Amino acid sequence: MNIEGIEIRWNGHDGFRIEANGNKIYVDPYKLIPTYARKSDADILLISHNHFDHLSIEDINNVINENTKIICSHECVEVLKKNYKVNEIIPLKPKEARTVGNMEIRGIEAYNTDKKFHPKKDEKIGFIININDLKIYHTGDTDIIPEMENVNPDILFVPVSGTYVMTAKEAGKATNELIKPKKIAIPMHYGSIVGTVKDAEDFCKDVNICKTAIMEIE
Repeated sequence: MNIEGIEIRWNGHDGFRIEANGNKIYVDPYKLIPTYARKSDADILLISHNHFDHLSIEDINNVINENTKIICSHECVEVLKKNYKVNEIIPLKPKEARTVGNMEIRGIEAYNTDKKFHPKKDEKIGFIININDLKIYHTGDTDIIPEMENVNPDILFVPVSGTYVMTAKEAGKATNELIKPKKIAIPMHYGSIVGTVKDAEDFCKDVNICKTAIMEIE
């Protein structure tokens, strides 16, 4: 999918590959398809939190190279430094921002409100990426939270599976009433551990504020 010069690929689960201005950005790679074996092309790697399906050393090994900058939640730093000694590893808390090249990457809160999998105190994060005058919001693993209000991204990646994150209906409500994306909302967090394509379809039916798209894994 190409949106105003930004190439977006869904890698499955919460994983995306974003390419813009010659930079290749990976977010939470997990169970990458064989195409990515030893690809080693990541300029920037974003890791939202330390769960195995987000901080996956096996998958990181396939995309990382010695020049890759890693931006991650604080709870990921120790594991990443142990495995990737040559890389620049930049910890990020909610509301903090880092500028890398011509883009700004900002952390935003991501947590559960009625379950214990992602406690707010852990400071797990989502990402707001500002590039080419477009704003991309990857929510991370989260429920509906007040910090989402008026993010107003151009492009939204949002979980829909329920169990560990929002349900499809909750994600639709968050999208329409709080996040309010301008261009497109893309469901994630299904088809791997929990959730099915029906969750993605139900989400898309509920969203009325912008376009939606169910992406194929690539």
